[in-house]
Amino acid sequence: MELSTLDLVIIFGFFAITLLIGIVVAKKAGKNTSEFFLSGRNMPWWLLGVSMVATTFAADTPNFVAGVVREQGIAGNWAWWAFLLTGMVTVFIYAKLWRKLGITTDLEYYEIRYKGKIAAFLRGFRAVYLGVFFNIVIMATVCLAGVKIGHVMLGLSAFETLSIASVVTVLYSLLGGLKGVILTDFFQFIIAMVGSIWAAYFIIDLPEVGGMDGLLSNPAVQEKLNFIPKATDSWDTWIALIIVPLAVQWWSAWYPGAEPGGGGYIAQRMLAAKDEKHATAATLFFNFAHYALRPWPWIIIALASIILFPEIADMKAQFPGLAEGYYQNDLAYPAMLSYLPAGLLGLVLASLISAFMSTISTHLNWGSSYVVNDFYKRFVAPEASEKRLVNVGRISTALMMMLAALLSLVLEEAQEAFHLILTIGAGTGLLFILRWFWTAINPYSEIIAMSVSFLVAAFFFIADKGFDVEYTDSFKMLWGVGITTVAWVGITLLTKNDKYLNPEFEKRAFDNDSKFKNMGYKVLSIFLGCIAIYSALFSLGNYLLGSASQALYFLIAFIICSGLIATFWKKLFA
Repeated sequence: MELSTLDLVIIFGFFAITLLIGIVVAKKAGKNTSEFFLSGRNMPWWLLGVSMVATTFAADTPNFVAGVVREQGIAGNWAWWAFLLTGMVTVFIYAKLWRKLGITTDLEYYEIRYKGKIAAFLRGFRAVYLGVFFNIVIMATVCLAGVKIGHVMLGLSAFETLSIASVVTVLYSLLGGLKGVILTDFFQFIIAMVGSIWAAYFIIDLPEVGGMDGLLSNPAVQEKLNFIPKATDSWDTWIALIIVPLAVQWWSAWYPGAEPGGGGYIAQRMLAAKDEKHATAATLFFNFAHYALRPWPWIIIALASIILFPEIADMKAQFPGLAEGYYQNDLAYPAMLSYLPAGLLGLVLASLISAFMSTISTHLNWGSSYVVNDFYKRFVAPEASEKRLVNVGRISTALMMMLAALLSLVLEEAQEAFHLILTIGAGTGLLFILRWFWTAINPYSEIIAMSVSFLVAAFFFIADKGFDVEYTDSFKMLWGVGITTVAWVGITLLTKNDKYLNPEFEKRAFDNDSKFKNMGYKVLSIFLGCIAIYSALFSLGNYLLGSASQALYFLIAFIICSGLIATFWKKLFA
């Protein structure tokens, strides 16, 4: 595919603006770690909320959605839609608590909640485990999508794609710190949304698709349109697509951007907010935009790909040259974008580049914050100057990018990576929800939960890859949750002892007030928030798929639930 002069102007203009933002804020970001990792704790809710959304719009996200829709239909998206329940719990219970702690990273929580050498060990262990190893796996999945997009749309090799994307992303991440990332996220999010919506509109009008009427009347597409599995579908389908995600997965599995109880880069954004209200509002906006606004352009393009590329072999024939393992259903999204005209192609490429850079830059800044604050400063050089700490953060940023790019060369498909990450975190989620309230939970509970879940995931991964034993994703999730939960609850009961608890935690997190103050309003708001956002999601979906009456009913439900949440808002901070 050859880019026109207009396409190149758009793409290079995007790069120029991105780097300019990093340069403008570089001087202030380099002053100290608070500026570099938390942008001075003075960010408004709308900017933080958009940054959260932009980060979760990774380059692999539309590829993942395309693969899910082609294989399982629209209903397959419940694998990630179910995490809205986690998000609403974070919004109405945990966002306020995280911001109140006033810490630099969420890992500092461990030495506030617990005390002693074991608390310090847990903090350092998780800094390396999550901030480095786990974080590199996540970034590698994004790099994998970048490789596929670069080959299909630009004819670049994996090395060429990763070299170009990595250098630019690392440069502005090094320069601007979190503030640079957040400001760039805002610009990138606008580009990404305009690009994906415009691309979907153009692709639907292709003669091969025949508009929405042609799309929706195609027999192969009609099989994929259900929002939930059909009554005639097998019990296994219902278990995999609905029962496990909604009954088990949302509270039990740790996944970046949807951590039970908050955490990761979502917690980093909340900690950077002006105050508790801004932290809560930012997280609420993120969940609304992430689940209700963003998915439909990707879904529409995925449905259209069923018409133009019915089989994986059709994509292989049109785009030869990739490694054999890369030819999966998630290749359909970049394959469809190859039909875009000059100008729009440049804009969409810029949007995908922005999605890549937004996610990678956040993970680099977040991961390096763990390396600097929770490992290097805590255990290696407690007396290090602020300038030295910022420099260590910049070095770790560059190293993690290089390792993620190398790991991406051995991965194959977005869905595979998604379920691998879910399996690694299976069973740890309930602990992260309860540890604020159940005082029996101690450092050994957390160490056992992380260790057992990782070992179970490793067993399934080795069985799949090494011995060609096929387990369904639902099977791995349920066994992972069961084994890990039994293990950490068991060790909690065996090691229950007040000597591990920091008595200052209750005062700092809850102001010595009742932990359950106004909990009724909070739980009701969680319930209403889920209904509101799912209603917005299905209202837009029904409208696009030609069911105006259903769209209206869901819109009314959204308005009512949103109004009720607004009336309870002050109670959440009383």
